[in-house]
Amino acid sequence: MLAYFKTVSITMKNMDRQVSYIVAVISNFTERFGVSTPLAYRYLARYKGIDFLLEFYDIEHTLSFENVMSDVALYCRNNGGALT
Repeated sequence: MLAYFKTVSITMKNMDRQVSYIVAVISNFTERFGVSTPLAYRYLARYKGIDFLLEFYDIEHTLSFENVMSDVALYCRNNGGALT
């Protein structure tokens, strides 16, 4: 039973880190593309950018924001997004 609670605690910590990271990416995305925060969020959600960030968090969070912006923008374009 104690192992279960440790696992839940570790998972929650990791989730907190991922959420904080995605918020930072959205903020950086708004600056790079000159859009509002709600528009940036909707764009990243619609064109699977947030899914990409969650799936590849282990790799992407180790990169510079410049590289992450390039990666997520390319991923969104490949899924129908038009921001360049």
